Amino acid sequence: MQITDKTAVSFHYTLSNAGGEQLDSSRGEEPLMYLHGAGNIITGLEAALAGKSAGDKFNVSIPPAEAYGELVPDMVQVVSKKMFEGMDVEVGMQFHADVSYGAGIITVTEIDGDDVTINGNHPLAGETLIFDVEVVDVRPATAEELAHGHVHGADCQH
Repeated sequence: MQITDKTAVSFHYTLSNAGGEQLDSSRGEEPLMYLHGAGNIITGLEAALAGKSAGDKFNVSIPPAEAYGELVPDMVQVVSKKMFEGMDVEVGMQFHADVSYGAGIITVTEIDGDDVTINGNHPLAGETLIFDVEVVDVRPATAEELAHGHVHGADCQH
């Protein structure tokens, strides 16, 4: 069976950046499962998976526009440490916040005295992503999965 809209897909992947640094992998763990056509994964990877079948292996390079977007300079701001109300703020900390596009995550990227630089871009924004993929399984999605907009694995509870 080929991957088309309304199919439940499981696949293994290794994700690297354009410099060859491995960022993530599902190998050695359970494969990633998603509902094709439901926007559950980045658009470039979903497009690359379309038409593939169980057992297919491939590599694909996904540009930022089809992954997590370009870096938006306006989403990087310097704020006062006072905004964190006495918290022990450290570089790398992440916070949920209301940003211009709705709820999002901001990351502390620099601390200089009382100035804290925060970044509302996705950590992989601006990155070309390289995926090494192996399709494990493709099957028709169930009516319940289609209604919920995601694949139900063994641990899924509603």
